[in-house]
Amino acid sequence: MSPFDLVQPFADFAFMRRALVGTLILSVTAAPIGVFLLLRRLSLTGDAMAHAILPGAAIGYLLAGLNIYAMSIGAVGAGLLIALAASAVTRLTPLREDASLACFYLISLALGVTIVSLKGSQLDLMHLLFGSVLALDDTTIVFIAFVCSVTLVVLAVIWRALVLECIDPAFLRVVGGQGAWVHLTFMVIMVLNLVAGYQALGTLLSVGLMMLPAATARFWTRTLGALTFLAIASAMMAAFAGLLISYYLSLPSGPAIILVAGSFYLISVLFGPVGGIVTSRLPSRHRIA
Repeated sequence: MSPFDLVQPFADFAFMRRALVGTLILSVTAAPIGVFLLLRRLSLTGDAMAHAILPGAAIGYLLAGLNIYAMSIGAVGAGLLIALAASAVTRLTPLREDASLACFYLISLALGVTIVSLKGSQLDLMHLLFGSVLALDDTTIVFIAFVCSVTLVVLAVIWRALVLECIDPAFLRVVGGQGAWVHLTFMVIMVLNLVAGYQALGTLLSVGLMMLPAATARFWTRTLGALTFLAIASAMMAAFAGLLISYYLSLPSGPAIILVAGSFYLISVLFGPVGGIVTSRLPSRHRIA
């Protein structure tokens, strides 16, 4: 089979092309957000927020069915509400932010499943939890592209502040008092990208395209620019390969994409030149300085 024959499904089927376009667009902004979550040691925050958006999406579904705008507005509202609630609990009680987020996301997940069960079927619940990347339509792709465009603009504006917050958050709060504003802005664009991602990969898997490529890139470079570029490239390759594997092996497309991203991560854990298990045990001349 030639390389052209291998990618023939993208030429033959419009749903494959839409799935590829949607996931490639998501990769451009989800992966950089994952990089900053990784650098700020907030990797589980993305997972918690991915669960937190479920009740809002479920309420939108309950009121308007599978309407992208109603579900997205509900998901964004729920995600921001949980983020603010967790932040308030952290400030007013001894509980740390990761613990409060964990508590809220468990409540949100149970509430969302309950809301969907009031009206929907098992199929509707599976669609919300695991997505349906092959069912992306033009409207959904436009929505994803809009979210990603807004994210790119916001990241360009707050990039320096985000980098400084990763290095010394206390300094950013003292000099100019911008720490809280930057953190809130970052949380907003993270929620927006999770909402865009759940349209394709569902609430349970959308964070996978955010965190796995970022963690993969961490084993190949130490510089932020290269880290971001490699994370985006890894996410795009996972989307491309995952869709083809799902087509030829008749596997669910969303999980196939995340499994490919996971395989990249495992290979990097073993053989990545920056801290890989195998390469770190080789003589120093074989490792990146």
